[in-house]
Amino acid sequence: MPALARGILLHPWAHRRKRKPVRNNCGRMRIFTPVLLLTLLYIPNSACAQQAPSSAPAAAPVSSAPQGQPASTSPGSSSKSKKKPIPSFLIIGTVFDEKALSLPGVQVRIRHTGEKKFRWETYTNSRGEFAVRVPPGYNYELVTHLKNYLDQSQSVDSKVEVQRRLSIKLQPRIQSETGAKP
Repeated sequence: MPALARGILLHPWAHRRKRKPVRNNCGRMRIFTPVLLLTLLYIPNSACAQQAPSSAPAAAPVSSAPQGQPASTSPGSSSKSKKKPIPSFLIIGTVFDEKALSLPGVQVRIRHTGEKKFRWETYTNSRGEFAVRVPPGYNYELVTHLKNYLDQSQSVDSKVEVQRRLSIKLQPRIQSETGAKP
């Protein structure tokens, strides 16, 4: 019979070892792990024993096509099982300030050329870099925004290549434009 010490259930011989009980990651003691494994091993065997073996051949799949026409798809292939990756165009770039230092935290927004609404938005990382995947075959307008810097927009054509690498240099605002007093 297991010993009970400080509210923790121990192995029957654990009091002889003079060690703290060893716990696994779940906080349970190792004594429960073998019991759980044995339980899991016996459950599938008992479930298989209850099923009666069927001697009848498997029924053919029912086709929705008329009798004169063959089925359009075979049972082994379906449109859901083979998913093709969606093609994408990658816009990557780095944003710099007037001293050619990278700028982290710059807001980069992308929209289709001629639209008002921006569809993609991201921020530059600690090295001033960003990357956005967009559908290919369109012309895009990329707008960068950072406080105390002028907004800059750049055109990107995704019809020719697979990706486009940009280097964007932001210019600081002049004091008279911000409305600050001299």
